[in-house]
Amino acid sequence: MDALHRRRWTSTPAPRPGRQPRSARIDWPGSVAAAAGRRLRREDLRHRRGRSGGGLLDCYLLDCSGSMLLEDRLARAKGLLAACFAEAARDRRRVMLVGYGGQQAYTAFAPAVPRWWNERWIQPIGGGGGTPLKLGLQRAAELAHQARRRTPGLQVRLWLLTDGRCPDAARPGWADALSVLDFGQQGPAPSRARRLATRWQAVYLDPSALQPDPYGSPSKG
Repeated sequence: MDALHRRRWTSTPAPRPGRQPRSARIDWPGSVAAAAGRRLRREDLRHRRGRSGGGLLDCYLLDCSGSMLLEDRLARAKGLLAACFAEAARDRRRVMLVGYGGQQAYTAFAPAVPRWWNERWIQPIGGGGGTPLKLGLQRAAELAHQARRRTPGLQVRLWLLTDGRCPDAARPGWADALSVLDFGQQGPAPSRARRLATRWQAVYLDPSALQPDPYGSPSKG
């Protein structure tokens, strides 16, 4: 799966130290995906130099079920989301957010370039009830298809933020790349989220190894 992300998201090689143009931006989601859960290294860094092709849309799918309220899992997930949205706002990059919990899935942020102060609407997101992952995937797929109709050639990366306590769901074939961020990992045994990532052939990420930098970009600790 690491090779998949390297092949899809490395059309622009990392510039040599000291010669990086001012217009270059580090693509933190792509860099983290390339690292596949280990410590971020220089060769994992992905850079953007403006828009090309049909563009890129990062789709975040947030588990808002009752189990995510345990151990501040939902709060930590929302903190990471706020950092990702702040970075997307700086880079004028499109993102979207779908939440699911109880018996419903809903659009928290439709595909667009976010504005500033995203914490104001992200932090009040609540949780509780069951884990309708299939409904969340269905809603995310609908939004992705709508965005692709408006922007032919658009590539969509799906980021699932969950503790893995959910019914099984088929791999979302509409996503060009998949990552599962595990907010329920406890102990050395493979977690439910890791097993889900394996079934989906997705990149598995431990969010405890991620932290927002002072400017809001996700980085490795």
